[in-house]
Amino acid sequence: MSLPLSIFVIAHNEADRIGRTLEAVRHLTDDLVVVDSGSTDATVAVAEAHGARVVFNPWPGYGPQKRFAEDQCRHPWLFNIDADEVVPPDLAAEIAALFAAGDPAADAYETRIAEIFPGEAAPHRLAYALAPVRLYRRSMGRYPDSTVHDRVVLAPGARVRRLKGTIHHFSVRSLGDQLAKLNSYTDAQADNLEERGERVSMLRLYLEFPAAFIKAYFGRRHFVRGVYGFMTAMNFAFYRYLRVAKHIERRLLAEAAAKGRLTK
Repeated sequence: MSLPLSIFVIAHNEADRIGRTLEAVRHLTDDLVVVDSGSTDATVAVAEAHGARVVFNPWPGYGPQKRFAEDQCRHPWLFNIDADEVVPPDLAAEIAALFAAGDPAADAYETRIAEIFPGEAAPHRLAYALAPVRLYRRSMGRYPDSTVHDRVVLAPGARVRRLKGTIHHFSVRSLGDQLAKLNSYTDAQADNLEERGERVSMLRLYLEFPAAFIKAYFGRRHFVRGVYGFMTAMNFAFYRYLRVAKHIERRLLAEAAAKGRLTK
């Protein structure tokens, strides 16, 4: 029996990963939706081969793309996963069990997401895990219209519980690929800071990297993950620094341009 659940994924050039992602959840739904933003590889073909309904939408940013995806779904319950995430069998069974007796008791369910580094078959037992809402009643939650933030915003009074299972996040193809992704993401974050009129302190330029490294390596327990843990913590720190540096660089260039106009 099909669940009253739509599952959606946003994707761009994910042909090497999205097949495994879709295969793990296709039995949970008759409405598997992939929103593609113009892949130049075989993403669309792979998604369709795994039973997904593929819809094209030019990239508008993370929040707007997920909102667009929500609008393509047919069922009253939504489950969002990224193209580099895999739902293991225990979590899939847990989700199916929620609907076995009828409508789930809560309006939204937080789901742990643990990163799996190259060479690992499963999350380290001490791996740091985020727990955002990924499974939710569409009448009680929606992704925000933010280009850089993609956490579900719930309606007041929404009942929230947490699932026991953990999504496996295979985020790192290689360190170079990760840096390219983070470089692009920091451009969007700098745009977002500018749009909101925020002014980051110059002091952050000097403190952001060491503070972020400590947060990732010790706070997120990357130190238990060997060499990849160290390298990933360094990438995280550089990403946090680059976000601040790009913001401040834009501000300095704008101020220099304004002074140049004033002196003419």
